[in-house]
Amino acid sequence: MSGTNVWTRSRDRMRRFPELFAQCAAEAAVYGKCVSSTTTAGRQELRKDMCVKEFEALKTCFISAAKKGVK
Repeated sequence: MSGTNVWTRSRDRMRRFPELFAQCAAEAAVYGKCVSSTTTAGRQELRKDMCVKEFEALKTCFISAAKKGVK
């Protein structure tokens, strides 16, 4: 059986995640601060689209980093 099944591809993508994350550390920090600030001060609820701008920046960074082909 071939080694290119869905589980192998999924594991390969997950192994790349730390490298992609490192390339997007600034965007991840901004998104994390947004999530943290909206869930503190007694409001323990995160609502949809509260940090959409920050999430989109992080998502764009991940996609860009993945297209570059992390080695």
